[in-house]
Amino acid sequence: MNNIDRQYKELLEQILRFGYDKDDRTGTGTKSIFGWQLRHNMREGFPVITTKKVAWKTMVRELLWFLSGDTNIKYLVDNRCHIWDGDAYKNYVNKCNEDKWMKEIVLDLPFPNKSYGLFSQEEFINKIKTDDEFAKKWGDLGPIYGKQWRSWGEHHKITTVECERPFDYEFRKKMKGIDQIADAINLLKTDPDSRRIIVSAWNVGEFSKMVLPPCHNFFQFFTRKLSYKERYKLWFQNNFESGMEYNELEQVDFSNEYYTKTPERAISIMVNLRSNDVPLGLPFNIASYGLLLEIFSRISNMVPEELVMNIGDAHIYQNQIDGIKEQLTRTAYDMPSLRISNNVNFK
Repeated sequence: MNNIDRQYKELLEQILRFGYDKDDRTGTGTKSIFGWQLRHNMREGFPVITTKKVAWKTMVRELLWFLSGDTNIKYLVDNRCHIWDGDAYKNYVNKCNEDKWMKEIVLDLPFPNKSYGLFSQEEFINKIKTDDEFAKKWGDLGPIYGKQWRSWGEHHKITTVECERPFDYEFRKKMKGIDQIADAINLLKTDPDSRRIIVSAWNVGEFSKMVLPPCHNFFQFFTRKLSYKERYKLWFQNNFESGMEYNELEQVDFSNEYYTKTPERAISIMVNLRSNDVPLGLPFNIASYGLLLEIFSRISNMVPEELVMNIGDAHIYQNQIDGIKEQLTRTAYDMPSLRISNNVNFK
């Protein structure tokens, strides 16, 4: 059994055997344990749980959506990614009901059912697809992951203030927000030993505006220098031609332009998850942050090394238990390798 499946199976078994029965916001009930860590060496393969299906394209689209800074499900819906549909629809229903209450109780006005009647979730998603104005109003999920990653602290209504202080760079930067992704990339390139290469989505001041507070709330990068032996082996693997002989004692000059693209460092990522649905969410999160590590390694010309997942409340919903018991009987397969096309340009 591959290492990531082995760790995942161990976590499931621990929850089934020792988990505490707890209530939750869905009313379903969970079995939960507190505090768990998974560690995966990327050299062993790309981290994908093999005992269940992981929706690869859905995962990639959501990650790219986060990285773009977008918070509206319009892009996801147009690309057949529906994992946020329920949250957007619940937000729509809640706000419409609040509006109904305001008109009937506060303003003492009759509620016009025809004009304010609620769509079903299927109708709602179809409106998101076909009606741009509707999507703009109801498709936004508030300042969730993408907004925090790319524009933390952004204030939208600043036109007048900007006109009054057009050359106050620090003030304008604060009002525009902090691009944590760009800052992390800059630190990886200019100060790779920094212990502050962190991206956080846990903005307590904006929880009330979010449809759901972030479950994976921050991640941190760690880099180290590669030894000469590691760099030579890496260069040889990437440049092997018929007839070449492996000779790490040759002491090649990596400052020579022939070797300049050989990475000097390895990069690891540690992710914190305050709450995690282990059967459904964790396989998705593992693959997503494995891909994020691959992307950042490509941008910074480093070698992806270790993926570390720290989980706070690790839980299984009561209605998932039978499925988990069946999954634990399945055979795990070797992990796949991942190759990002040289034509992809990450900037």
